[in-house]
Amino acid sequence: MSCEEPHATPCSEVLDKVYAYLDGELEEANCEEIRQHLEECAPCLQEYGLEEAVKKVLAKCCGCDPAPAGLRTRLMRQLEQARFDMRERETVAE
Repeated sequence: MSCEEPHATPCSEVLDKVYAYLDGELEEANCEEIRQHLEECAPCLQEYGLEEAVKKVLAKCCGCDPAPAGLRTRLMRQLEQARFDMRERETVAE
């Protein structure tokens, strides 16, 4: 996922930080970088929406219970693959 456009904050960095952003765990300067990027980059904004929806569904279904280990492992693997794919596309685009 990348719009192939240059940004102050690369798409791969946004994807790496999206969960921390959603959880309110970033410093305000980092939040502003993420917000700015999401305003400029439709693919990342779409992914942000997806990530936010996944978190809401998990929170609703699992409540305070931790996600099952198998689910967490599968999701982490898929996210890591998405990050890898994005970095590859960004490298090719440069």
